[in-house]
Amino acid sequence: MIFAAIADVHGNCAALDAVLADIEKLGIEDVVNLGDCFSGPLEAGITGDILLKNRIPSVRGNHDRALIDRPFEAMGDWEKPAHAQLSAAHLDWLQTLPFDMVFKDVAYCCHGSPKDDLEYWLERLSPEGVLHLRPLDEIEVLAEGIEQTLMLCGHTHIARTVQLSDGRLIVNPGSVGCPGWTDNEPFYHQVEAGHPFASYAVLEETGRGWQVYFRQVRYDNLAMAELARVNGMPRLANVIVGGWLSLRST
Repeated sequence: MIFAAIADVHGNCAALDAVLADIEKLGIEDVVNLGDCFSGPLEAGITGDILLKNRIPSVRGNHDRALIDRPFEAMGDWEKPAHAQLSAAHLDWLQTLPFDMVFKDVAYCCHGSPKDDLEYWLERLSPEGVLHLRPLDEIEVLAEGIEQTLMLCGHTHIARTVQLSDGRLIVNPGSVGCPGWTDNEPFYHQVEAGHPFASYAVLEETGRGWQVYFRQVRYDNLAMAELARVNGMPRLANVIVGGWLSLRST
């Protein structure tokens, strides 16, 4: 079996189009989406149309939940611009998304961790605001009770594979549409991919176990960056341009 995993599109319809075209070029028919589809200042409505048209099986991310579990007035800066673009069909679709699921009977899927859509499964946040790889025993505790040999998560936007002591794999495919972000909870921290490409993963079942291929796809990122800038998010624009939240001098 072979399939693709995408995550953290964040309304970047151009990146999503490029990734789906790359998946089609590889001849892969099955795709699973690990959540955080719309939130941000980009093209949430167009992104919703693409996801619904392609009927991509999806789990609910924390930003997806924030679009449907509170009134508009209580939404954050990333939810309000996205919510204004979403149709009733898009919001109804979000309501149907599960917290987690098993994809094709082979892969456990969630957004953050199996316990919480806001928890980093593979990383731990240091007091200095840096995401480090979690100790293996902590990662394995969160994987207890999951029978599948392949587990998929998103949320951190960091492409990573972790092998557990029993041989099972946990894979984060990286972010399709948002190669960097900041958060103030529980204290300020930020992530930068260091590149502007649309990231996803291909998972292939082989005689020796699951083979993971990380893909990074070029697309018209400058148009999406300009949209972020016009809509008042210059640091998001920077990271879409070059993978860094602050512009680097040449």
